[in-house]
Amino acid sequence: MRVDGGAGGDLAGVGDGARLAEAQGYDGVWAAETNQDPFLTLLLAAEHTERIELGTGIAVAFARNPMTLAQSAHDLQRFSGGRFLLGLGSQIKPHITRRFSMEWSHPAARMREMVMALRAIWATWNDGAQMDFRGDFYTHTLMTPFFTPPPSPHGAPPVFLAAVGPMMTAVAGEVADGLLAHGFTTSEYLRDITLPALGAGAEAGHRSRDEVTISLPAFVVTGIDEEATATAAAAVRGQIAFYGSTPAYQGVLAHHGWGDLHGDLNRLSKQKRWPEMGELIDDDVLAAFAVVADPDDVAAALLARFGGIIDRISYYAPYTSPPDLWSQVTTDLQTA
Repeated sequence: MRVDGGAGGDLAGVGDGARLAEAQGYDGVWAAETNQDPFLTLLLAAEHTERIELGTGIAVAFARNPMTLAQSAHDLQRFSGGRFLLGLGSQIKPHITRRFSMEWSHPAARMREMVMALRAIWATWNDGAQMDFRGDFYTHTLMTPFFTPPPSPHGAPPVFLAAVGPMMTAVAGEVADGLLAHGFTTSEYLRDITLPALGAGAEAGHRSRDEVTISLPAFVVTGIDEEATATAAAAVRGQIAFYGSTPAYQGVLAHHGWGDLHGDLNRLSKQKRWPEMGELIDDDVLAAFAVVADPDDVAAALLARFGGIIDRISYYAPYTSPPDLWSQVTTDLQTA
C-alpha cells in the first residue's frame, strides 16, 4: 500500500515540508484547496523534491474551466518530471455559486465532460491532435501555435476524482485514473456503495475496475498517552460532525441507520454551535469512521479495515502529534 502525506501551511515552509516528507519515505503528498492555491503549493514542493508524487487533493473543478485546469496541470507535470497527480472535486453548490460565483448544474455529468475535455486539450498539446471538443457544458475549438505549450515528455498527468455518492463514483470508474474517496466514509460504505458504483462506471467505460487507483485519507485517533489520545478523539469527532452536517454526505450516515444524526448536526451548524456538534458523535459513530488505536497498533488496524479495498492511504489526523509517531505506521503499511 502506498502512503501519502500532506503539503500545506504557509508557502514559505512548503519546500522544507515536502523535502521532509520525501526523506521520511512517503510515496506522495497531497495539497488541498482550502485556504490556499494547491497548484502554487505543489510547484514549491516539486522544486524541493526529486521522487515523491505530488497531487491536488483536491482542486475545485467547477471553480475553473477545463483550459485553465489543463494549463496548470500540464505545467506541473512538466516541471515535476512527471510526478503530478490532478485530483479534482466538485465541491458543493453553495460554494460554487456563492463563493466562486460560478455555474452549478448536473455535477456528475459536468465532471465527466470536464475530464474528457482535459484529455482532449492534453492530446492537442502533447500529440498534435486537432482541438475540436464539443460537449454539453464545455466547448474548446481554438488552439493557435502562440498559445500551445511545449509537449510534456511525461505524457498527461493522471486524473483522480473525489466522490462520495454513487453517481460521481461511477464517473470516476468510467473516465478517471483514480478515485479520491472522502475521509467521511466507512469500510462498510466503501464495500456496499463505493466499490459497486466504481465497478459499474468502469464497465460503462469498457475498462476494468482495477485500472482505477483508490486513495483514502483515513481518520485515525491515536496519541502517545491518554491525554493526547483524548485530544485527538475530540478533534476527529468535530471533523466527523462537520462533514455529517452537510446534506451531500448524509447518505453515509443513512447507510448505517444514523439519518437522524444528520438532521441534528445540520440544525446545529446553521446555528453555528460548532462545539456542540462534536458532542453528538458518540463512540460507536467515532469507531465506524475512524481507526482508534495505540500508535503501535494503527497500521494493523488500518490494514484490517481497508486492506484489499484501497491502494493508497493518508492519515486524516486533524490534531498535533509528533512526526515520528507516524514513521513506523508508514513503514508497516508500505511493507504489508
